[in-house]
Amino acid sequence: MRVKRISSLFTRIHTIPSLSSTPSRPSKHTSTPYSTLLQTPQTPHEHQYSCPVNAEPLHRYTTGGYHPITLGSLLHQGRYKILHKLGWGGYSTVWAARDEQYTNISVSIILTLKITYYRTTANRELFQRRERASRDEYFLRNLNDTQHIVRMFDYFDIRGPNGIHPCLVLEMLGPSVADLVEGRFADGRLPGSLARDVARQAMVGLDALQRREIAHGDFHIRNLAFTIPSMANIPEDEFINLLGKPDIGLVRCNDGGSLGPGIPEYIVRSANLHLQPWPLSKTIKIVDFGESFPRKDAPETLHTPLVVRAPEVIFKDRLDHRVDLWSLGCMLFELFVGQPPFDSFLITPKILVEQMQEITNGALPDRWVPLWKSMRGKDITGDRGPGLQEWLEEMYFDGERKEDLSKDDIVELGRIIRKLLQFEPGARASVEEILNDPWF
Repeated sequence: MRVKRISSLFTRIHTIPSLSSTPSRPSKHTSTPYSTLLQTPQTPHEHQYSCPVNAEPLHRYTTGGYHPITLGSLLHQGRYKILHKLGWGGYSTVWAARDEQYTNISVSIILTLKITYYRTTANRELFQRRERASRDEYFLRNLNDTQHIVRMFDYFDIRGPNGIHPCLVLEMLGPSVADLVEGRFADGRLPGSLARDVARQAMVGLDALQRREIAHGDFHIRNLAFTIPSMANIPEDEFINLLGKPDIGLVRCNDGGSLGPGIPEYIVRSANLHLQPWPLSKTIKIVDFGESFPRKDAPETLHTPLVVRAPEVIFKDRLDHRVDLWSLGCMLFELFVGQPPFDSFLITPKILVEQMQEITNGALPDRWVPLWKSMRGKDITGDRGPGLQEWLEEMYFDGERKEDLSKDDIVELGRIIRKLLQFEPGARASVEEILNDPWF
């Protein structure tokens, strides 16, 4: 049987546009942040530098890594002025910037590091050396007219001490769905009506991607962000006050020496967007296309957080756009319940597959069985956990959080999620089918 969950909320630490720990609540699963699952191993130089501000790892300021940014600096021939930091992730730092050409503050600049993940598919010339940010740019350039997809305004490169860095200029969005839950809903879940609205919009966006034969590849609630009112006419100092005065910590070399080339003089703590007083719209947009791929040129693997990763990725099977359908099923469970269907605490592929089998009550495709036997070894779990519907009801009607959906609603939700959490990609319902379901 599954163990008790330590916390049903994911602690948002550092990514953007979805940008704090929350009190622990006993429950049936154990959970750990997506960000923890995505951390890179420590390097020998990790502790060479230190800073009182807890933010991005300083050892990533190296050749091919982060670009050092200072507040007030101007980028792209002086067009974009850096005003505040919005966040950071494994591949980028994210900043709020004023567009000096149009005095328009409703943009954010993503400064993305170069990575060594190459595609090895037939369309080699186009994709083999396309970096994560370049994939963002490649897809967003063709999606600016698509509903519920983040808009890109500009794209350029900057040269710095750590290399050449692609920069994406995007519309400024508010907190992710996960951040909003953590910041504004003490019981750890969205109201049912808002969850249904967010789900519907997310599926409209995903359906538009699939109609254009694009897979998102990293579809989960941290990549759904709420829109905010336009900041175009807000004075610079007022905008900075809205986000909070930047908290800056000087970087020092632990052995008393001077800072190496490419190391920033100071680190800026990220603004907490989910704590800002501005009114949020009920409109969400899909963000982060760094794992996206065209239908005819799928990668060999994906880096989707393990807890929402499609089983065909785990079993190294051929991938296609239907990886997003499995992730959609996980997302629907989390949107309404407040936690994903699978554990994330100390999760491993083996444990995850066992839980997938419990939830779906289905058999693995024959082609996956040899690899599963080698993964599982002789450690065969005797007791099986609850199936999807039982688990969904147990988690929703847990007596700890607000319940504004009926038992019939949760039965219908379970019926819909079951159509998506199918081991065989071809057996999963399409986004269009789910969108047209009477429950939505």
